[in-house]
Amino acid sequence: MSETHDTGLATLQPPGWPRPKGYANGMVGRGRLVVLAGQIGWDAQGAFAEGFAAQTGQALSNILAVLAEAGGGPEHIARLTWYVTDIAAYRAQAAALGPVWRAVMGRHFPAMSVVGVTALVEPAALVEIEATAILPD
Repeated sequence: MSETHDTGLATLQPPGWPRPKGYANGMVGRGRLVVLAGQIGWDAQGAFAEGFAAQTGQALSNILAVLAEAGGGPEHIARLTWYVTDIAAYRAQAAALGPVWRAVMGRHFPAMSVVGVTALVEPAALVEIEATAILPD
């Protein structure tokens, strides 16, 4: 383990491996497990944000809204899985995603995976993000 956070989560970083940028190789923690369904970039009224970065910000905000129901915040998220309909658009939006990420998630970077998919259930959705969080006992 290389870094323990105030939340009890610790980042897993094997010796000699390059440190990833924007995510962790792994996280470990002890507490209540919270598993969140995939969230997409629409608001509480079902209106989609415009564009990939904006939908990502809304999806992350939706994750935090659901997680708050269990008493958690971004610092408790151990893992995210992103499903994107256009992997090239994801790569092209890297610079735009940084400020969006920091506005919603702050400086917390959990373990993450990004998977390119042909479509999501909601036709207007460009990204869907699943989350796993660990809340302290």
